[in-house]
Amino acid sequence: MKNLWAPWRITYIQEHPKENGCFLCNSFQDKQDEKHLIVVREKECFCILNKYPYNSGHLMIAPNKHKPDISDLTEHEMLGIMKLTRNMKELLTTIMKPEGFNLGVNLGKSAGAGLIGHFHLHIVPRWNGDTNFMPVISEVKVIPQSLEDLYKEFKKHI
Repeated sequence: MKNLWAPWRITYIQEHPKENGCFLCNSFQDKQDEKHLIVVREKECFCILNKYPYNSGHLMIAPNKHKPDISDLTEHEMLGIMKLTRNMKELLTTIMKPEGFNLGVNLGKSAGAGLIGHFHLHIVPRWNGDTNFMPVISEVKVIPQSLEDLYKEFKKHI
């Protein structure tokens, strides 16, 4: 049997359940954008790199205020979230040249939400062939670029 080492996962295992409060609120309020991988702050919302991505370039767009559901958002927040989603999708196209995107919202645990309580929208760049034998056979996803390098690439373009 061969081992596939994923040492970055230990951070998720050890810290994820232990963080007090909402990690999106904590990251937004801390004002240390590089530490928390906040790419853009806007009046109504912000964009953050997902620390546990489904794919390279996986972003999340969230309102600045802690609101659990799309029904709780103001018209300005909804418009801000959609504009920032469009702008970040275009920036991902420039930086990473994906062949497609998944845009998604998971509301509630049964819908797959890993974070319940702070509404957010996922932007996941996709490439032909980015799903291969690894996730199918081994339940492993290979992410080819570090979050720190990708964060620096975003900051060059913003």
